[in-house]
Amino acid sequence: MLTEQNFQEIYLHCNDCNQEFAFTAEEQEFYQQKGYTQPKRCASCRAQNRQSKNGGGGYSNAPKPRFDAVCDNCGVNTTVPFQPAQGKPVYCSDCYRSMK
Repeated sequence: MLTEQNFQEIYLHCNDCNQEFAFTAEEQEFYQQKGYTQPKRCASCRAQNRQSKNGGGGYSNAPKPRFDAVCDNCGVNTTVPFQPAQGKPVYCSDCYRSMK
């Protein structure tokens, strides 16, 4: 059974910049629904923190390393996005697609 809670705007201090920021009733309700704890950073510090982590998803826009290899099927020189292991076959993209 859901109970209705009356949230009121509260003011918190940011752990990064120590500025006071509002934690609105709407934000509190959203955080509660998602099971989140109170924010520890203001909106601008949260955004800056996400940006420093490349968007927060753990993915970077930096190019991924490629490794030289020779296709075990057709013998063409190719590159792959992983370090080839000895004794494991490596295929060029054309041969790999044809095997699927």
